[in-house]
Amino acid sequence: MLFTDRIDAGRQLAEALRHLQGEEPVVLGLPRGGVPVAFEVARALGAPLDVIVVRKLGVPYHRELGFGAIGEGGVRVISDDIVRMSRAGQDELKSVERAEEAELARQARRFRADRPRLALTGRTVIIVDDGIATGATAAAACQVVQAQGAGRVVLAVPVAPPDAVEWLRAEADEVVSLSTPRAFRAVGEWYMDFSQTPDEEVASLLAQASAHGASTGSDAEVDVDAGGVALAGDLTLPAGAAAVVMFAHGSGSSRHSPRNRFVAGALNRAGLGTLLFDLLTPAEESDRANVFDIETLARRLADATRWLRGRESLPIGYFGASTGAAAALRAAAVTESGVDIGAVVSRGGRPDLAGPSLGDVRAPTLLIVGGHDALVLDLNRQAQTQLHCENRLEIVPGATHLFEEPGALDRVAELARDWFTSHLAAQSVAG
Repeated sequence: MLFTDRIDAGRQLAEALRHLQGEEPVVLGLPRGGVPVAFEVARALGAPLDVIVVRKLGVPYHRELGFGAIGEGGVRVISDDIVRMSRAGQDELKSVERAEEAELARQARRFRADRPRLALTGRTVIIVDDGIATGATAAAACQVVQAQGAGRVVLAVPVAPPDAVEWLRAEADEVVSLSTPRAFRAVGEWYMDFSQTPDEEVASLLAQASAHGASTGSDAEVDVDAGGVALAGDLTLPAGAAAVVMFAHGSGSSRHSPRNRFVAGALNRAGLGTLLFDLLTPAEESDRANVFDIETLARRLADATRWLRGRESLPIGYFGASTGAAAALRAAAVTESGVDIGAVVSRGGRPDLAGPSLGDVRAPTLLIVGGHDALVLDLNRQAQTQLHCENRLEIVPGATHLFEEPGALDRVAELARDWFTSHLAAQSVAG
């Protein structure tokens, strides 16, 4: 079984866990890659989501051999047999434990922010990862959760080798694996997209899950009608949303883009709705020429905007990334589509590809570029001279094109949030 990405894997895994819905489970994702999978499971089951931070304690001079594990709340699971076999001194073992305790605390703060850890006492707990290789971390997570008082522990993964599944049945009350291939070398080979999950995405998904659980807003998969073409999308409307931001992704990306979803989460927490959708059908995406057809992408975006206006009477903004930014600017041009757009934000965009349409954009436009993305920065500076609307160029120091550096994507989210809040929310009040 081959999964498209972690979102696809999470949705399929959720169906295999439907029998647990009546037990009102808690879902815990193992960072980092397990959290996007767990997010989909928790959403499908209507369950609270949290992260389980576990640190393996490796024997000094042989760190792959674990003599125990630690978890939050002071949970400590030690194998006395391995400690004796290691012949390591107590000072050495304590040094390992102190270092791992510091890292555990750092990760917990980074992922969960100021939210309290979910109580597990007496609950059915579903531990989710994106796959299992050796099973050592998963086993430690099961032990930690049991020590935290869980009533029943279910370990759920999309893929794992059969021998690891059999071993882990002794660690959990139930093990669910969608696929157990015998020819197993690595988890990533069972995913079409197994790109790294950054800390920022983990924090964003946890924050989104917390916000959705505390609000009466809506989060739905929708079929966007773009001029008669059905496009898959995800529409999120927090309770009392002041506006909606439509996302136009760049070439080689999709509505599942972790960077766009990270920004969308920040907008949702600020009370803004978001629509992430694919501008092309799967068949169209197979032709690489289509992903650079800015005219078609802009027309699709404009058609989708009219569809959204038929559902929601809220101010609308565009967030475009890479080539998607060119489509957003072209769709926002008054002479191109006739749709009234309240604000535009471009992340690492190619506004130059919007061509002469730049001069017809009237929506306040924010251009965000990484300081180390020299070529794109130069193109944005040139494009800025052609804009006749309110505009600003923000440079994120030290960031490259994908804003993968620590804190870079956080800055993008802050800038986009502030731009949309100041321009779209004001229109909502005026309306």
